[in-house]
Amino acid sequence: MMLRLALASLRARAITVAMTILAIALSVSLFLAVEKLRVGAKASFADTISGTHLIVGARSGSVQLLLYSVFRIGNATNNVTWESYQDIAARPEIDWIVPISLGDSHRQFRVMGTTASFFDHYKYRQGRGLEVADGARMDDLFDTVIGADVATTLGYQVGDPIIVAHGLASFSQHKDQPFRVSGILAKTGTPVDRTVIVSLKAIEAIHVDWKSGAQIPGQSTPVDEIRKMELTPKAITAALIGVKSPLQTFNLQRAINQYPQEPLLAILPGIALQELWSIVGLAETALLAVSAAVVVTALIGMMATIFSGLNERRREMAIFRAMGARPRVILGLLVFEAVIMAMIGAALGLIFLYLGLAVAQPLLDRAFGLWLPITAPSSRELWVLATVVLASAIVSLVPAFRAYRMSLADGMTVRT
Repeated sequence: MMLRLALASLRARAITVAMTILAIALSVSLFLAVEKLRVGAKASFADTISGTHLIVGARSGSVQLLLYSVFRIGNATNNVTWESYQDIAARPEIDWIVPISLGDSHRQFRVMGTTASFFDHYKYRQGRGLEVADGARMDDLFDTVIGADVATTLGYQVGDPIIVAHGLASFSQHKDQPFRVSGILAKTGTPVDRTVIVSLKAIEAIHVDWKSGAQIPGQSTPVDEIRKMELTPKAITAALIGVKSPLQTFNLQRAINQYPQEPLLAILPGIALQELWSIVGLAETALLAVSAAVVVTALIGMMATIFSGLNERRREMAIFRAMGARPRVILGLLVFEAVIMAMIGAALGLIFLYLGLAVAQPLLDRAFGLWLPITAPSSRELWVLATVVLASAIVSLVPAFRAYRMSLADGMTVRT
């Protein structure tokens, strides 16, 4: 009986009710979308590098080492000598090791020297590997593979020349040793997209005529002679390590941190990423607060709608009272109507969310490398929907209590 009365009353005010339901649906959809983005962004952030057990660099802080080795932000406090790198690489626990050399740049994009094994062992998003979208990997000494953002921002294509600058914000350029774009990587949503990748030997080649951070005056070695040189690096910036067994990770980390020849630091990428997220993840709290405020605003709007409809429904309430309805029946009717509107709005909000995900998922993955899986609603999302319905019942108590107190005489009185 109560359900039939509530539905009939809602149908009688179809336009107002529909607008209220739409407001609730949009606010719920926005809140759930922010939650999906928050979870997806955190997962993508944690998956910036996967399958790498340790990152080794000069002794500093774990976050600092992570920032310059993975995110290309900042600089190393010191380098790792090539002898130490080879010594660590020879340890029996290590399955693979990838050296990284940083320091130069190209039009504000970092240049990274490494070996071909970087393309084989760098993984992101739960083991996904790097893919060359156009061209091929480096084959010549002065070949370079660039990230998707580098190619898009600077308009580069395969075969275009690149001049590397010395340092990050330097006007000194290695004009005598231009590089050629041999390949462009597919979008990953990681710092690789903003990286110019060259060989480790190429880093040594462009610095043949340099000493102490400056070019030797009047010295310019021909490229043909440079190609014949032994271009073994003297030092690297960091190294990515994969161990044969995860159980060996902590023993290897301890051994590297206690390395006697020079002060080194080995970090677990996952733990360092969590530390970094605790610093940069404050924005997610602010975003959730804003979206929660939108939901609260929609619920307040529903309460205002019920309040504004009370004057129009005074006679309806009076007739119910005259027919023997108790005041608590009227109170329950208004609360029931609010709950129905909230339930319909929450269901529509969930539908809007999944329709939006179906459209936006490939676009976000292609543009930002942000993967939002389309899965069944999580317990947290269902809890949000239940909270919205419960909150709607609570806020409706205010106008419902107002109707509860209306007297029969007040309902029959015509106000002018």
